[in-house]
Amino acid sequence: MTKRILAVLAHPDDESFGLGGTLALYAKRGYETYYVCATRGEAGSADEEHMKGFKDTAEMRTAELMRAAKELGLKEVIFLGYRDSGMPGMEANNHPDAQINHPVEEVAGRVVRHIRAIRPDVVITFDPIGGYKHPDHIHIHKATVLAFANADDENFYPEHGAGFKPTALYFQIFPRWFLRVMTRLMPLFGKDPKKWGRNGDINLKELAEVNFPVHVRLNIRSVSAIKRRAGEQHASQGGIQMRRGLMGFVTKVFGEREEFMRAYPPVTGEFKRRTDLFDI
Repeated sequence: MTKRILAVLAHPDDESFGLGGTLALYAKRGYETYYVCATRGEAGSADEEHMKGFKDTAEMRTAELMRAAKELGLKEVIFLGYRDSGMPGMEANNHPDAQINHPVEEVAGRVVRHIRAIRPDVVITFDPIGGYKHPDHIHIHKATVLAFANADDENFYPEHGAGFKPTALYFQIFPRWFLRVMTRLMPLFGKDPKKWGRNGDINLKELAEVNFPVHVRLNIRSVSAIKRRAGEQHASQGGIQMRRGLMGFVTKVFGEREEFMRAYPPVTGEFKRRTDLFDI
């Protein structure tokens, strides 16, 4: 039977920048890979050149995602129908359709519907701080954890199909080695590690202090070109630049890998780090 992976994340580009190597690696091995995307990235900023031919940001970023999905070999992309909430303090926070303005249990109900329909072996979502503390990332993390925990309980949204329990739940984590290297190197290039990202609203120093255990470290060098091409499809979000400059230099020098914390089954006692998400 074909094995399946379901990634549940927040925005177009999360599937490429964060774990594009993982999705590409397993798709290349013949596994079925699915992406449930909570929003269409409505709050993301974009230069005018990227908007040509599109009615709005959501339509443009959806098109970028579908091109990236093709590069990664995803079997299907599914949208939950919420709106991008934006970073803290943005006007987008107040939109009634913003994901963060909907109860976690409601969002979990939508996620569980797809877990039961797809019946994945492995589910992946963000870590508890959402990678870089984006409100949508944290919200979909909580919803996915709740959905996973109740996926086999048919009293939890019984209208969404027969119960099913995936084998494992993983949290994608930012490698702390990467963050520490970046915070040391950025000042040498005249950049402030407290103001990283397209909009300067990510504090790498703060993130480097949060430490999650690494239970699986995947070597994605064999699919690094695929990940790069997928990221380049998200040009409006700096796709090409993400693999160039300082960030690209650090990645090439210190290795092409993606890391995960295993949330289920629980990790107890001594644990030997794995190199495969299916090595439970």
